[in-house]
Amino acid sequence: MTGFETFTELVLHRTADLGDKDAFIFLHDNAAGSGAEHLSYTGLDAEAKRIASWLQAQGAEGGQVLLLYPSSADFVKAFTACLYAGSVAVPAPLPGDQGHHFARVSGILRDAEVKAVLTDSANEPNISAWLREAGFTDVACLATDLPGHGDAAAWKAPRLTPESLAFLQYTSGSTSSPKGVMVSHFNLLSNEAAIQRSAGSGADDRLGGWLPFYHDMGLIGHILQPLWLGSSAALMSPVSFLKRPLRWLQMIDQYKVAIGGGPNFAFDLCVRRVTDEQLATLDLSSWKVACNGAEPVRAETIRAFTERFAPAGFDPAAFFPCYGMAETTLLVSGTPYGQVPLVRQADIAALELGTLREPAEGAPARTLVSSGVIQPQDFEVRIVDPQEHTERPEGGVGEIWVKGDSVASGYWKRPETNKEIFQAVIEGGGDGPSGGWLRTGDLGVLENGQLYVTGRLKEMILINGRNIYPHDVERTVQALDPALAPGNGAVFSVDTGEEHLVIVQEIKPNSPSAADLPALAAQVRTLISKEFTVAGSVVLVKPGTIRKTTSGKLQRTLMRQLLIEGKLTPLHEVLEDGVKALVDAAALATVG
Repeated sequence: MTGFETFTELVLHRTADLGDKDAFIFLHDNAAGSGAEHLSYTGLDAEAKRIASWLQAQGAEGGQVLLLYPSSADFVKAFTACLYAGSVAVPAPLPGDQGHHFARVSGILRDAEVKAVLTDSANEPNISAWLREAGFTDVACLATDLPGHGDAAAWKAPRLTPESLAFLQYTSGSTSSPKGVMVSHFNLLSNEAAIQRSAGSGADDRLGGWLPFYHDMGLIGHILQPLWLGSSAALMSPVSFLKRPLRWLQMIDQYKVAIGGGPNFAFDLCVRRVTDEQLATLDLSSWKVACNGAEPVRAETIRAFTERFAPAGFDPAAFFPCYGMAETTLLVSGTPYGQVPLVRQADIAALELGTLREPAEGAPARTLVSSGVIQPQDFEVRIVDPQEHTERPEGGVGEIWVKGDSVASGYWKRPETNKEIFQAVIEGGGDGPSGGWLRTGDLGVLENGQLYVTGRLKEMILINGRNIYPHDVERTVQALDPALAPGNGAVFSVDTGEEHLVIVQEIKPNSPSAADLPALAAQVRTLISKEFTVAGSVVLVKPGTIRKTTSGKLQRTLMRQLLIEGKLTPLHEVLEDGVKALVDAAALATVG
């Protein structure tokens, strides 16, 4: 890797060696060209040592420290301070006004056994009040941007080993409650090396993006990879991007960002919102690695973005479909640098039966985008039957199992879960009793060295012995009519003694078809019956109803829960009898 035993040692070396070089450039919510805040390696080092000395004085060395910040320089200083203090950073979303946000962070704070909370002066009063009201009176809270707390001269280098925890990465909860992935310094160093090999990144490459800093791709890809390389990053907030996606592209242009990306919806939003006049002002020729880590990556997204921004110098070979997760620190596979993404057609009926093959003429097909190749020095990947735990042959669909130095040791305080998820054994695979394979929960297939991710195991719909992929149904439905908002529907199954397929779909209110929702729902049901030979319940809802994680993944499991608990407010619905009985029973229980 680098010769460093811990990531703390690496950052201390970088800050001493690179001095006044920009480590990070933060763009605030105004236009991309003004109000930028520069943080040098020397400045980062001084602030991190000051805050680290406060943590050490609080007895937080070796303990967990909750980080609650907007996407700002203060977060980066605080995370680096945790590395310097020998504390275990716990990045989390800043609680908003809604109760479920505070509930989620309260759960993280309790689960992680947090010793201290770091935030900024704008949010400290609310955070301190929340801590008191929630009964965390023994947890100290510091606004790190206020002077007078900590002394860099009092800082002492921590005693760390490669096995020491660097941070806890709480999962997004797309299919379950959040769990803290234990990422060691060894895991982190290993994965940063894997990212560098896969993306072809170097010290002269500027990285950049807008992803939340507490999210694994935002943290490890856009913040810690630049420190690993000794390069720099240009960063902006998710709010700034969502308000005006053009700002992201302007940032890439102005600061000559070479590496950065996001999920499907980010590229789709740029295609929809950037005008021809704005496009004419952009130069995206510096962007050599445009990461897309969605599961699965949409071929339509790649095609539309590439065609739209080719006049601005965007290289088709820059698209970097990749695969990874918090449990592997971040990256597992990626498209080799300089190669255009590999796309192939797959027979939907064959996929449902667990085999990847070309579709017959006229047969229903699905377009798959490869998530790239696996570097053998970084990972072993196997496709495994999730019930039998036997390895599937090439071209066979199964659960993706992973082994490598980047794979975390497990979830914080979840020994039984860890045995099942992180210590899996392939039957007949010669692993011995310890196994050591990570079960990802993702379905995929290997073909000619390429990894294709086909879906989530927990979200698979099993009806009449067939495995139906929810995103196949979602895309089919959303292509039916402009009123059915692309990317804003969730398909799942409900068990009432037998499995029922349910479609919850947002409606664009100004579309002509929105005037006759019963007719639209009937068309959806007819289409599903024809294309997938199953009956389906249809729930049409207003925009903003479909829940997603911070990285844009659909929370289908949560949507199922909201439906069966009677917590959805439909504009119009047509429910099969079994599903209706279940929803009605939940409504009666709520009233009672």
